[in-house]
Amino acid sequence: MAVQVVTDSTSSMSAELAAANGIRVVPLSVTLGGVSESDLEIDAEDFYRRMLTTRDFPTSSQPPLALMIEALEEPVARGDEVVAVLISSKMSGTYESALLARDQVIERHPGATIEVVDSRSNSMEEGFAVLAAAKVAAAGGTAADAAAAARVTTGRTRWLFTPRTLDYLRMGGRIGNARALLGSLLQIRPILSVVDGVTATVKSVRTQRRALEGIAAMVAADIEAYGFVGAVVHHVIDLDEGEALASLIEARTGHRPAVQLLVTSVGIHVGPGSLGVVYEVASDLHKNTGPAL
Repeated sequence: MAVQVVTDSTSSMSAELAAANGIRVVPLSVTLGGVSESDLEIDAEDFYRRMLTTRDFPTSSQPPLALMIEALEEPVARGDEVVAVLISSKMSGTYESALLARDQVIERHPGATIEVVDSRSNSMEEGFAVLAAAKVAAAGGTAADAAAAARVTTGRTRWLFTPRTLDYLRMGGRIGNARALLGSLLQIRPILSVVDGVTATVKSVRTQRRALEGIAAMVAADIEAYGFVGAVVHHVIDLDEGEALASLIEARTGHRPAVQLLVTSVGIHVGPGSLGVVYEVASDLHKNTGPAL
């Protein structure tokens, strides 16, 4: 008996990374101008550029229930356990859909073991939790062991980002605790994070350069206090600035993050020009039990 790890496409698992770690990815979809496309098939750069030239606001949709049922039932039918690590339940209905799918699968396969984990985030912050689960599964652990590893990892990661505008977060309903910044955005460049599953304000500065320097300083402080495991810079069609952020982090920490285009089902909610970094440290940051940074 093996353990199948399942996640959704907001976790930033590339096809290569998913295949190398035995992870099954269930896609969300995005819609612009009445046309819907799967996260796993879309040309993300082209989609983001189209966002800049249309008055239509893009939306994202959780995976169909039937697709989630299939992802959970196929491994169960062959006798495997399953652990699904998914986007924050406060950002998407994907987690609730997985709970419904789990119940239906267990009804048809009594005794099946299916663990469903709320990552309380998205992007590579969710991805690091997925990879932690996959590592335990590959080592012969149970689904419960893999789920526990994913939950531990959610407390050891942070997602710091700066959007060019809060309009996309506001219109997409993902503004969270950053709502207080609305109305003053012309004078500031906010640094945001994800705390307890929702967007939260870290601090506000005057320029993008100060935002990137502030992010790099916070990454360095956390790494000094808690150790370093891994990091990924995300950008939304701003590769040059993504590389600049990676360089700032490298200069302060000695570790250069990989630079990755943000998956469309997340990127549409922060908008073109957004930049940020997800990083994992070696011990608990206490980010979900205390105040924001």
